[in-house]
Amino acid sequence: MPDPYKRIVLKDGTVRWRTVVDVGQDADGKRKQLTITRDTKTELKAERARIVSQRSAGTLVVPNKTTVNELLDLWLKAQTRDVEEGTASNYENAIRPARKQLGHIRLQQLTEEDVEGLVDWMMTEGRQRGGKPGTGLSVRTTRLTLGRLRAALQLAVRRGLVTRNVAEYVRVTREAKQKAATRGVRAAPWNEDEVRAFLSAIRNERLFAVMLLALIAERPAEVCGLRWAEDVDLEAGTIAVGDNTRTIVYDRSLPRGQRNKVVEKEAKTDAGKRLLPLPLPVSVTLTVFRGMQQQERAAAGEGYEGSGYVLVDELGRPFKTDKLRREAYRLMEAAGVRKVRLHDARHACLSWMANSGVPDTVVSAWAGHSDLSFTKRTYVHPDPQSLKSGSEKLGELLS
Repeated sequence: MPDPYKRIVLKDGTVRWRTVVDVGQDADGKRKQLTITRDTKTELKAERARIVSQRSAGTLVVPNKTTVNELLDLWLKAQTRDVEEGTASNYENAIRPARKQLGHIRLQQLTEEDVEGLVDWMMTEGRQRGGKPGTGLSVRTTRLTLGRLRAALQLAVRRGLVTRNVAEYVRVTREAKQKAATRGVRAAPWNEDEVRAFLSAIRNERLFAVMLLALIAERPAEVCGLRWAEDVDLEAGTIAVGDNTRTIVYDRSLPRGQRNKVVEKEAKTDAGKRLLPLPLPVSVTLTVFRGMQQQERAAAGEGYEGSGYVLVDELGRPFKTDKLRREAYRLMEAAGVRKVRLHDARHACLSWMANSGVPDTVVSAWAGHSDLSFTKRTYVHPDPQSLKSGSEKLGELLS
């Protein structure tokens, strides 16, 4: 048997030792070999023995030039094989900071310090859009990116591209979380008085019925997806929520300025699809809104777009969620009430239900939640107004 170790003399007279060892097969079943060069024959024998031992144990990781970007491509392809377009877009957006900061690095050269640097950069200056560029991102966003990167690196471990997941023990530091908490305090949801003030001020507005729908627990995508024929039954006084939603998905494959496209789909969970009995004020205002749209259609003639959606403009064109939010903020400003997200306006009504003795199971089903504990954590707060019902009950006991 020929000696597997070959003596090499370089041009400058330096002597080195080289060997070739089988390391398995590629995807096409062809033999893969690894060439190893060391300064001494003893070092070369030790390295060859290590590789042969790891190959036999199934733990061998062959040196490769795969970059972090290439790994993220593999992970994204595997992760989005059977998900909705909106979910796939969310995955892609979540890993963009990792691509920007680490994408060029060879996977086998990636270190724990590199991942920590990504986290620190995101928390201090990683914002590219959705706010002032160059400012810090939220803890939630940073954790989301870190989690996706950690999952991609775990895929690399399973496929034998690296020996360990260098992101496994990386966390957002306590100091970074404290700084994020001081700069990003979110406005509190509306209270009962603010809801009443808002509704009183916009009662004569065209979109009054739509704002009521947003307040009675419908998410913006659910409001925009409602259809008169399929979802609203004014005679029965019911509304089917979640059977159709209109969501904006950011598609980077489209030209700039056209990347926000609408995707229509059902709610993600069975709990998200629910048939709600309409409160009488909502049923009345929807009836008025329907009549108003019929008048607008008659006035516009052939220029009217008969889309069939509940939320349309004067020419019948359906709203996107961003337009609904802009209209809501305009009405809040006109009403002189505190500006909050539509989710926080919805939050106020669900909290009122929870604090008014409506059973937790009913509030959860109404909100479209599949997790009852999430509903209780989210909509029951230790603030004076929310605790008022508890105070009244104690008063009955102590009097």
